[in-house]
Amino acid sequence: MADKDEIKESKDYKIDVPFKKNNFHVKGMDHVDWGMKDRLSKIFNKKSGKTVMLAFDHGYIMGSTSGLERLDIVVPPLAEKVDVLMATRGAIRSCVPPVYNKAIALRCTAGSSVLKDDMSNEVIGVDIEDAIRINASCLAVQTFIGSSGETSSINNLVRVVDSGNRYGIPTLGVVAVGKEMERTTKFFLLATRMIAELGAQIIKTYYCDDFEKVVAACPVPIVIAGGKKISEQDTLELVYRAISEGAAGVDMGRNIFQAGNPLAMTEAIVMIVHKKKTAKEAYQFYQSKQ
Repeated sequence: MADKDEIKESKDYKIDVPFKKNNFHVKGMDHVDWGMKDRLSKIFNKKSGKTVMLAFDHGYIMGSTSGLERLDIVVPPLAEKVDVLMATRGAIRSCVPPVYNKAIALRCTAGSSVLKDDMSNEVIGVDIEDAIRINASCLAVQTFIGSSGETSSINNLVRVVDSGNRYGIPTLGVVAVGKEMERTTKFFLLATRMIAELGAQIIKTYYCDDFEKVVAACPVPIVIAGGKKISEQDTLELVYRAISEGAAGVDMGRNIFQAGNPLAMTEAIVMIVHKKKTAKEAYQFYQSKQ
């Protein structure tokens, strides 16, 4: 059995060798069932192989955040522009009209609010029957690698993976970063690989130094999180770097909703992810809409 002393720092990730895809456009998903491929095709654009997710699930731990006070007003104009809506079942049912035919990344874990110091002790908050009822395209599970609640978090993940596999619904494993967790290349290499090997078909994580290594070592697609609000120009540069270094897409929340022009910001991100525009070109487009 491997232990920490056997882990070598010097490793060859063969970054210049692309992951082989035989007959399907989503990384590592050649051998999954037809139904799961159908859902993955709704998440990842067949031509670009990538995705733009709109995250507005913040309220499940944070309540109403700036820019997301009125989901019923903010979300519908942006829904047309993205591939995936990532939210809780409550937000989807109450605030998103069922007319957009977009993939749904359903938040399936629940836990303590931001008022608690430790939010890692989550539970499964949605059963598989309700996920099917809401027509979820993937099941999003927060996973706290390296935290006090790591074991229960992993238990949530594998239980959701098993439920999803039973009905052909992929699982999106979300790498959580709390106060006590380091945000280093080494950490993200560990967390993304663990979550993939435990069965998640998609990983959501943060961009980091040597991001190409993280992508190369992960056998399933990685989507980057937007994280805290940064400037619009910095956001577009972040998206461009991540996509250039192998990310299969982005999942943006505050950096869209809190932008000066959320619709133009969404369109600028789409330009980079699906149309191979540079950060400079996307930012010039964004500025033209001000």
